[in-house]
Amino acid sequence: MKRTYFIGLDAHCKSCELAVVTETGKVTKRLKCGTNIPNLVAFLNEVPRPRWLTFEEGALADWLARNLREHVDELIVCEPRRNRLIAHDGDKDDPLDAEKLAQLLRGGYLKEVHHPESLERSAFKQLVMLHHDRVRARVREGNRTLGYLRGHGVFARQPALCKEDERAALYEKLPQNDIVRECLRVLLESFDLLVEQENEVKRRLEKHARQEAVIKRWFELPGIGWIRAATLFVGLDTPWRFASKAALWRYLGIGLERRGSGSGPMQVRVAQNANRLLKSAILGAAKSAVALDDNCFADQHRKWVANGVSPRNARRNVARSQAAVMWGMWKSGSVYHPEWVGVSLAAQAAAPVSV
Repeated sequence: MKRTYFIGLDAHCKSCELAVVTETGKVTKRLKCGTNIPNLVAFLNEVPRPRWLTFEEGALADWLARNLREHVDELIVCEPRRNRLIAHDGDKDDPLDAEKLAQLLRGGYLKEVHHPESLERSAFKQLVMLHHDRVRARVREGNRTLGYLRGHGVFARQPALCKEDERAALYEKLPQNDIVRECLRVLLESFDLLVEQENEVKRRLEKHARQEAVIKRWFELPGIGWIRAATLFVGLDTPWRFASKAALWRYLGIGLERRGSGSGPMQVRVAQNANRLLKSAILGAAKSAVALDDNCFADQHRKWVANGVSPRNARRNVARSQAAVMWGMWKSGSVYHPEWVGVSLAAQAAAPVSV
């Protein structure tokens, strides 16, 4: 039987450190090379197969994963927060980090971070993330402008910054000082630029979202718009990542986890280590569906509240129901059927697929 070789890669912008260990933990090879694909591929090809490779999630991870995956038998992009051995155990430098990563890979102690396999899917994900970044930047700049106005006793809300007549009123309320007015003008110009960028990115995002068959089917669900559908699509990437609905719910931040020790009571709480953007998207979708009132998810919400469930927990239950329906539609390739809400995946899979 062939021995498996485990390769740890510590990547930086200018150089990379690599270390190869055997199944017994012996280091057989080290290398420091420039951060480029030909150098890394040349080194990997020197390691006998089967060979496994790991490196930590970071700015370079997606690029490295796409270009190195085909040159190894197994590739794991790992969660750096879980690799406490590297940060807290003894000496620390790049060669040691690479070796420790390889040892953690050999022992099966790494938590994998999912990455899209294609450049097209990765680019779409980056577009979605750019949209959310522009939204945060616009809100932040708007709050900065409103804070500046409050410093001069002028109180307004962010929608007032988008209307010319209300802007003129803000200027009138400011002290008659050229410097004060010039500072406000600069802040408003920055705010306008971010609004323009946000709208442009949103248009491009929606255009690409309409080209994805899964997103088009999800769009039919109450509470799901193009932005939320695209966010969930690129965040999950594939339905086959999750072995069960419970695993999907925990990843979305709407599932439950149990914690107990010894003879103490078992605590049940909502999963803490979740993707915040996806959690916001699915909970926002549930809130919108409940507000629309005339749909099966709103009916579920009313039923749970009538049975004594708090409105907050009822909305979370609606989010779980929406996520389960979307997951089932994704796996089966079907369109949205309101009558399927609350029906098992097996029953959905047995139904004929709509084209």
